[in-house]
Amino acid sequence: MNFLTIGHRGVMGVEPENTLRSFVAAEQAGLDVIELDLHLSRDGALVVMHDPDVDRTTDGTGPVAEQTLVELRTLDAGRGERVPVFEEVLDAVRAPLQAEIKDVQAARALAEVMLARDLVERVEVSSFHDEAVAEIARLVPGVRTALISSLRHSRPDSSGGTPIGLDVVDRAVAVGAATVCLNLRRLNLEIVEEARKRDLQIIGWVVNTQDQLRLVRALELDGATTDYPEIRRTGRFTA
Repeated sequence: MNFLTIGHRGVMGVEPENTLRSFVAAEQAGLDVIELDLHLSRDGALVVMHDPDVDRTTDGTGPVAEQTLVELRTLDAGRGERVPVFEEVLDAVRAPLQAEIKDVQAARALAEVMLARDLVERVEVSSFHDEAVAEIARLVPGVRTALISSLRHSRPDSSGGTPIGLDVVDRAVAVGAATVCLNLRRLNLEIVEEARKRDLQIIGWVVNTQDQLRLVRALELDGATTDYPEIRRTGRFTA
């Protein structure tokens, strides 16, 4: 399998994250996949935003879930960009997408769009939450899924159970995920080897420096999620 370069919320290192401007820039840079995040608005729209509230990335305040799409549209998401919905991203770019969902409710809303627009081949669905991954897999036959983890590896506990960190492999297999997306700062060879034994694809995040890219190569990961487009163009970072 070819090494995948995944644009983190578009190219958030150079453009406002999770905006159409950022996604178009990621596609123009030649990144293989574009990653984005989904929350539900108060009226059920699939809003593209990472945080549960709008405070950090817009000029507004308050939870996404307590605002209607019309209200969210009034906000500036950076450089004059408006908060997009998932369907707009589908139309703005043609690249494959990795859509991160935050809960089961978002999984159900995303499933409706995926089935209506036949997106099984184009959209991989990821989540930190096992139940959300399981739900999208139940609702959308054949969907590719990824389990995300940021847990630090440690030794086995006194009961002889699975070491913290390695359990992500068991969890991914249990929900039928084909990929694990792991925090590069908390990743080690033992976790990589365990994932390989279970035939899981491994993506490292977030890869923004030359040292991080070298580690990804040394561990022979399948891909890297990055804030910068240089990884695709030059194989190294200038940022």
